[in-house]
Amino acid sequence: MATRTERFEMRVDEELLERLDEWRGKQDDVPSRAEAMRRLVDLGLGPTGRAVNFSDGEKLIMVMLQDFAKGLKLKSGEIDFDFVTEVLYGGHYWAPTWKMTGLFHNHVDKPEEVTFVVNTLDMWDSMEMTYAALSADDKKVLAKAVHHEHVRFPGFDGNEEATYLGIATFLIEKMDRFTRFRGRELNSHASTVGRHRRMLGVFLPMRATWHGGQLSAQQLTKILKSADMREN
Repeated sequence: MATRTERFEMRVDEELLERLDEWRGKQDDVPSRAEAMRRLVDLGLGPTGRAVNFSDGEKLIMVMLQDFAKGLKLKSGEIDFDFVTEVLYGGHYWAPTWKMTGLFHNHVDKPEEVTFVVNTLDMWDSMEMTYAALSADDKKVLAKAVHHEHVRFPGFDGNEEATYLGIATFLIEKMDRFTRFRGRELNSHASTVGRHRRMLGVFLPMRATWHGGQLSAQQLTKILKSADMREN
């Protein structure tokens, strides 16, 4: 029995239409605009509506790799060789998105998110460096001015700000950037993005005028005041 369908109309602007045409032009069968929209809706609805696509060449390579692995008596790691083969031979392309959710998902870090995290880490790196160089008396003055005894990057909230936390962790632990924060607990367990944004509003103009220098005690105080560190 054929699935009942309904007519659905929508209007899109030229920019979205161009992006749609660009996407469908990259597909092997170059689907119609209507079919391309259906596939994109399936992708957006999550794992139950998604399927992994493999070209004929990719299928051949994967089966050959499985044969090599078996010939070398290699054990399956995160990827189950037999499972992948069954997917290919059976045409069960929906199955990998169910079984290997860590590999097949919809999330992609956005450039603006990466830029925000990089700027935040750079800011806190500069702030901590400046704070470490202050004399004991200067630290006392700073503590009174901002009502905060320590200057230490708090991280991002693991629940509400998981994307930012993931980017920061990857930069620090996997890419060896901002090594000052390596090995730290970066889950703040409280929202911090708003405060980081306020602080960046003060920090970035300062950084734009640097010539190989670092923050002054006055600049550090100004940045901390912009965040209202009493919220920590």
